[in-house]
Amino acid sequence: MKANELRKKYIDFFVSRGHKEISGKSLIPENDPTVLFTTAGMHPLVPYIMGEPHPAGTRLTDVQKCIRTQDIESVGDPTHATFFEMLGNWSLGDYFKEEALKMSYEFITSPEYLGLDVNKLSVTVFAGDDDAPADNEAFEIWKGLGIPEERIYRLPKEDNWWGPAGTTGPCGPDSEMFIDTGKEACGADCRPGCSCGKYFEIWNDVFMQYNKKEDGTYELMDRKCVDTGMGVERTITMLQGKNSVYDTELFTPILDKIGEMAGVKYKDDESLDNSFRIIADHAKASTMIMGDPQGVKPSNLGQGYILRRLIRRAVRHGKKLNIEGQFLGKLAEVIIEMYREVYPELAGNRDLIISEFAIEEAQFNSTLKKGEHEFEKLLPNLLRNPKKVVPGRTAFKLYDTYGFPFELTEELAAEHDMTVDREGFDEAYKKHQEISKKGAEQAFKGGLADNSVMSTRYHTATHLLHEALKTVLGDHVAQKGSNINADRLRFDFSHHDKMTDEEIKKVEDMVNEVIQAKMPVSMKTMTVEEAKALGARALFSGKYDEQVKVYFIGDFSTEVCGGPHVENTAELGKFVIKKEQSSSRGVRRIKAVLE
Repeated sequence: MKANELRKKYIDFFVSRGHKEISGKSLIPENDPTVLFTTAGMHPLVPYIMGEPHPAGTRLTDVQKCIRTQDIESVGDPTHATFFEMLGNWSLGDYFKEEALKMSYEFITSPEYLGLDVNKLSVTVFAGDDDAPADNEAFEIWKGLGIPEERIYRLPKEDNWWGPAGTTGPCGPDSEMFIDTGKEACGADCRPGCSCGKYFEIWNDVFMQYNKKEDGTYELMDRKCVDTGMGVERTITMLQGKNSVYDTELFTPILDKIGEMAGVKYKDDESLDNSFRIIADHAKASTMIMGDPQGVKPSNLGQGYILRRLIRRAVRHGKKLNIEGQFLGKLAEVIIEMYREVYPELAGNRDLIISEFAIEEAQFNSTLKKGEHEFEKLLPNLLRNPKKVVPGRTAFKLYDTYGFPFELTEELAAEHDMTVDREGFDEAYKKHQEISKKGAEQAFKGGLADNSVMSTRYHTATHLLHEALKTVLGDHVAQKGSNINADRLRFDFSHHDKMTDEEIKKVEDMVNEVIQAKMPVSMKTMTVEEAKALGARALFSGKYDEQVKVYFIGDFSTEVCGGPHVENTAELGKFVIKKEQSSSRGVRRIKAVLE
């Protein structure tokens, strides 16, 4: 089964069982400071899982583009991928465990759909702990479906529990489905979830039935939700009997193009295969990030920094394959063609993607020259060291300050009969990661899961800011991302020039005038087509008949949004712009507070 067929079968199955197909959302999360990218299919639906009514109803299904960046250094092995697609279906207070598990079982085993061998199916359920009892209900449902007890595994919270998204909120046990690949067990303790490869995870059903409170205790919720996920890449890998996602049609055209440029084919030289996979993965992820409706450009901040890392890592491995000249734009052409029908926005943003790859490759090559120059300046002192070792902290400084790869420092050192202290470099790198992690944990306090009064106010204020920027700067202004917590808002928008003090004051005054006018905030549900006809602000990527929420702030702003919002602008207080700065090429960033 190919990826296109899997996507269609999945959506058709759940639509036939009363689910409404909704459009997948942007890779750039709306208003959420907890993560840089959309990491799972349920991520854009957190507000609705929290209780916001969804305009499409209580049974939903979609295909969601996702990016996970915590495994960037692992990409290159046969299974990790930065970009992936997640198939999902949700019940928002509608059906619960029995119906969810029965539908999962039917889709997996029915010859009309995946037709997998029931005898190879193993499942896991939550074993229970001091916070919540064992999920005996799921256990009995699986037994009733014919799964023998010896293939129903009770596992602890680290294996079979999801959430909450923040420190508090909806969470609950999950039940995962695995196919036995037939490989030999790695030992007596081998079970689903083991990393040896015997069990292949195919699906996960999360049952959000608990609310974690601020005191750390868990209470049962009246409104229970189901969130499920099936990865497209991993599932077709298994269905096609492949050993790696890189052996499927979602990667082979890219790998073929890399081979053409490198003058050697993928798998012809095992020592080069890792570089092939890294380039293919990073080129695809970067193309998806820049080609997204809310796409970002390479920069030294947030998503732009991750994008820059992906591009530069791909360029480094291109050098290992002796690919000459700029090459990522050529791979982008292949990727855009591969996904043209599924994600038409890529073709629409083709010129931007190609040009940004070219700019970034050129800049990185310049960076490498600077790094080489810095190394040459350090060389006289380094050569005085009788041990002929470049200190790890020196190698890390070249990496951190100039983006100079450790491997290239090793190469330059070797030219002068020196080695590099890898252990010292790793130690400096680890300290850097710990500092970054602490910073990230500070950001994780808010997010879509934080429907606090202040977050709701800031959410509403972004609508006013967006409209004011368009009025003052021009219609070219478009939202390129927002980040909200209970303390401030951050708003990225397309604009090439630094705003003048006069422009900033005009925008600030305009927002405050609307707040002082005590304008009512109202909402109507309508189709995408109707919202367009009204002139509502939005990145219209959904289907014309898809239901959306349109929020009206008096006669000042009309915008498609998921919510939540205040009822009257008088609730917002005074709007103050604290900072206006560059975010990336052609994108500015405003930070503002409500006093």
